[in-house]
Amino acid sequence: MIFESHAHYDDEQFDEDREALLGGLFGGTVCTVINVGASMQSSRASVALAERYPGVYAAVGVHPSDVGELDEAAVSGLKEMAAHPKVAAIGEIGLDYYWEKDPAVQRRQRMWFARQMELARTLQLPAIIHSRDAAADTVQVMKDAHAEEIPGVVHCFSYSPELAKEFIRMGYYIGVGGVVTFKNAKKLKETVVQIPLERILLETDAPYLAPEPHRGKRNESGFLKFVAREIAALKGVSYEEVEKVTRNNAERLFGLEAVN
Repeated sequence: MIFESHAHYDDEQFDEDREALLGGLFGGTVCTVINVGASMQSSRASVALAERYPGVYAAVGVHPSDVGELDEAAVSGLKEMAAHPKVAAIGEIGLDYYWEKDPAVQRRQRMWFARQMELARTLQLPAIIHSRDAAADTVQVMKDAHAEEIPGVVHCFSYSPELAKEFIRMGYYIGVGGVVTFKNAKKLKETVVQIPLERILLETDAPYLAPEPHRGKRNESGFLKFVAREIAALKGVSYEEVEKVTRNNAERLFGLEAVN
């Protein structure tokens, strides 16, 4: 069965059918879902979802686009949330320069990225890292934080195979989702070819980035079979091998055993 390492089922796009969708997932091809926070509110919602569904675990953290809500009181709030037994990671945290060009705001993102990495270290939880158009600064913050001592995953990977290998040398996994099925995703396809399967996690980023043949629609964890098939084709291995190895990878990183 598939381990879904990054979804946002607290998103309003699931308000009308969340219960039916999640109930159906765990009777099908998915064994475990990490529901990832991106703000204080969504982090709380992720914990609430994890309390309701045995197969759902939470990550708590603040996305770089929302670091304006962070202060030390908020970090204390994240720490309190992370004490919940079903919180498996700190995330998603990191840098996003695609949406933010202001150098002052970028500095603030770097500060709170580093602070949340330190929180992950203190709590001995893995980090789920978001990085978009910010490769050099992401690497620098991680090096300054001694990321090799803090396990984690670079989610929705969008950089070069060479950079993927640098993250892997730090001990990180590479999150691969629906984009790998797109015809124009040559860089990501080449990354998958060049890195070990033992360093890949399957993810959707649901409700975003649905794979072919559902591109442009709302994404969900059941669509990960298309991602696994593409990875299998690129690696020259069976679908079952991709499913098994990526599940073992995720269980190892998050310290979990599949529920089903």
